[in-house]
Amino acid sequence: MFTSPRNPWRSDQLSQELFLLGTYGLRNKRELWRAQTRLSNFRKQARQLLAASSDVRGREEPKLLGHLNRLGRLQTLVWKRGLAKSPYQARQMITHGHVALNQRRITIPSYIVSPSEEGSLSFSDGSSFFKLTQAPATAEPISAEAPAEEAPPAVS
Repeated sequence: MFTSPRNPWRSDQLSQELFLLGTYGLRNKRELWRAQTRLSNFRKQARQLLAASSDVRGREEPKLLGHLNRLGRLQTLVWKRGLAKSPYQARQMITHGHVALNQRRITIPSYIVSPSEEGSLSFSDGSSFFKLTQAPATAEPISAEAPAEEAPPAVS
């Protein structure tokens, strides 16, 4: 669920939304609005905790902070780890099945990755990107004694 802006045609709001879409590689504005609504809900919970008594605050604050620390989008992690050149490429790689977590192929770019899963982020086994990252271990080095190719005769 999400809430759309009250006035979606303000030029400053449009430019800010386009900037956020491009920066984080979001598919459309609905996805942006969904993320903004979740963020708004977290802010509301934090404000309520600040206004609560110290007993309630001491009990509920670690829960909220722990939950926020566990949040991480797969698309952003793939991009920031250097597996993709841009957030859009990361999204495409995930959608096409090139990315795996715990040896399991994930095809949802907005998948929430826990900190324990972050270490197992890699290319899936059948991916062409996986084959590119694997260096051939049995390749023999080229020796200096190998015959040099002759240059073709010059045409006058």
